[in-house]
This record gives sequence, structure tokens and C-alpha cells, in this order.
Amino acid sequence: MVFLLRRLVFYISAFIAAATINFFLPRLMPGDPVQIMFSSAGTELPPESLQALKLTFGFVDGPLWQQYLTYLGSIFTGDLGRSIKYFPLPVTSVLGHALVWTVGLMGTATIVSFALGTFLGILAAWRRGSRFDVIISVGAIFATSVPAVVTSLIVLFIFGFTLGWFPNGYAADPSLDPAFSLQYAGSVAYHGILPMVTLCTVLIGGFTVTMRNNMINLLGEDYIVMARAKGLSDRHVMLWYAARNALLPTVSSLAIAIGTILGGSLVTEVVYNYPGLGNILYQAILARDYPVIQGQLLIMTATMLIANFIVDISYVMLDPRLKGA
Repeated sequence: MVFLLRRLVFYISAFIAAATINFFLPRLMPGDPVQIMFSSAGTELPPESLQALKLTFGFVDGPLWQQYLTYLGSIFTGDLGRSIKYFPLPVTSVLGHALVWTVGLMGTATIVSFALGTFLGILAAWRRGSRFDVIISVGAIFATSVPAVVTSLIVLFIFGFTLGWFPNGYAADPSLDPAFSLQYAGSVAYHGILPMVTLCTVLIGGFTVTMRNNMINLLGEDYIVMARAKGLSDRHVMLWYAARNALLPTVSSLAIAIGTILGGSLVTEVVYNYPGLGNILYQAILARDYPVIQGQLLIMTATMLIANFIVDISYVMLDPRLKGA
């Protein structure tokens, strides 16, 4: 408990530090979104409406420390302000709508990639030097080396434009009304195939390479030799002796991947025009929608820290040595 409490204090401090950077960074950038909105309106808005716009979006003049304390208070009360691009919707509503799509797409892709990549890494390490190992290793390294934007465009061009097997964008058929029905669910699944294939291609290579390297480093340990000498089956030694210990660094990679889920895959979502958090963040950056940008970065930070805290707990469960320590 002392170990977990220390880690909890560390992660809370890290979140406050990230929130502080999140507050000051946009204010150091040149330009003011309210001033941009006012200037783009030309002569249609009277000068006295400038202050009203600032009050509406929370850009109140005052000491910086006072704005900072107000900002911290709004974080813990869940009031992230109103979006500038999607006015008058609140930031929580804009991000909440996109959250469902991102969790469904990125969450499924991460789980599938972790399970398949870990399994392939275990088999490649156990059969190291074989043709299977060469094919899997080369394929995994190639998949991790290709940028996500290139993979997205290749998959979209081949299966979307050339073959025409799958739709080229959107999360569902725009002609259908969102509802809990088999028709709409089928449309969502059909439109999500290409983004899912792209994300799995990008993610699976990293899990495979990490698990393979960890397994190879452990196969020469004394306890592996002892397990084989005891007459245990190869499957038992591979899974319960080697893979279990090699899984610890891979769990850290999974935590990083989970932390990026709520950030969305900006490139993939923009290429496929998928209405997730990554696409929302891209649109907010173009519109200088500071409230949405700050809210999105806070969600990403909090998710990353929570995922790492869960990994710390998992380490204690997976590694008996930490329990004794």
C-alpha cells in the first residue's frame, strides 16, 4: 500500500503539472481566438460586443494567477467552458460525443493488436531462427517503420478507391438516423473496417517486436532450463514460465497505447473523416478553439496517468518479487 500511495501522489502531482502547462501554453501563443472571431466579422459586430464575446468564452481580463486558480477549479468541477468552433455547445458535450467513436475504434484496435501481437511475438521467439520467425520479425519491423499516414492512404486507396469494397469515410451511412438498431450497428461496423485495419497494422508491429525480444532474453535463464529439465511440456514452459515474465515490459507498452486511446488517432481519423477525438482536436487546432484543445489534452493526460497507475498495480500482481519487496 505504501508503494501504491507513493505512486498515486506522484501521478496527481504529474497531472497538476500537466494542467499548468496546458494553461500557460496557449496563452503564450500569438493571437487571440476572440479577436480573430471579431476581426473576421468585419463591420457586422459593434466594438462593445468584443467584451461580451470574451465573457461568453471565459477570456476574462485579470491577473494571470487568478485566471490560473479559476482554471484549476473548473477542471475539478468538470466545467471546461464552451467551444469556439462549435458554439454554443460546451466542451464536455463536444468531446463526449466524439469519445464514443474513439473508444469504440481505438479501444478495439488496441485490444486486438495487443492480443495478436503478443501471441505472434511469443511464437516467433519460441521458434527463433525459423522461417516463421523471419517472416513475423521482418513484417513487424516494416509495419512499425511505415508512418501511419502512409498506411492509411495505402489502405484507403486499395480497398476504398481501387477495389471499392469499403466506404471511403465517415463512421456510418449519413442517410441513416443514429439509433440502437441492427441496420445502424452494421453500418458502423462496415465503415469502421478500414480504420480498424489501419490502426491494427500500425500497432501490432510494436507489440510483436517487444514481446519477441523480451522472450528471447529470458529463454536462456536458469529457471527456463530447470523447467525443461523437470519434463514440463513446451507449451507449459512457453506460456507460464517464459511468456508470463516477458509480459511485464509489454504491459508498459499497452499502458502507453491505452493512454493514447482517448487522444484518438489524429492521422487515421482525419484521413477517413472519422468523428473521433483526434479529428475534433485537428479541427480545434485549425480554429484555435483553445477550450476544446485544453480539454482534449487534459483527457489524454489523465488517461495516460491512470493507465500507468493500473500498470503499477498489475506489476505487483504479475511479479512476485515486488510483493516481497
